[in-house]
Amino acid sequence: MAASHASALWKGNLSEGSGVMRLAKGGYEGPFTKASRFDSGDGTDPEELIGAAHAGCFSMFLSAILSESGFPPAEIRTTANVHLGDGPAITLIELETEGVVPGCSERVFMEHADKAKSGCPVSKALATVPMTLTARLVS
Repeated sequence: MAASHASALWKGNLSEGSGVMRLAKGGYEGPFTKASRFDSGDGTDPEELIGAAHAGCFSMFLSAILSESGFPPAEIRTTANVHLGDGPAITLIELETEGVVPGCSERVFMEHADKAKSGCPVSKALATVPMTLTARLVS
C-alpha cells in the first residue's frame, strides 16, 4: 500500500510563532497558531486534522463492511470531535455517524458501525484514546 505524506512548518516560539500545515497531494494547506490550537483563533490545529482523517477513514471503512454484507450505503456522514485536555493530550474522540443504507436494519447498521469504530486504520492508530460512537440509520 502507498504511504501518505503531510508536512508542517513552524516559525518562532510557541506564544508568538505560527505555522502552516500542508497535505502533499495539494488538498489542503492552512495556517495554525497557539491561538488556533488552544483558544478560538483563526486557522486549524492538529487535532482538527486528526478528526477529519478519522471521520473519513471511519466512513470509508463502514461503507466497505456494509457493502460486503450486501448493504451498500447511499451515504455515510461522520463527524469526529477530538478533545484536547491537560498535558496537552488527546483525551477523547467522539464519533457521530449517520447512514442512509437501503434495506439495512438499525441493528445491522449499529453492529457494522461498532466494527468500523474498532477496525478502521485510524481508529487502530488511536487505540489508546477513549472513543465513543453515536450512530443512527436515517432515510
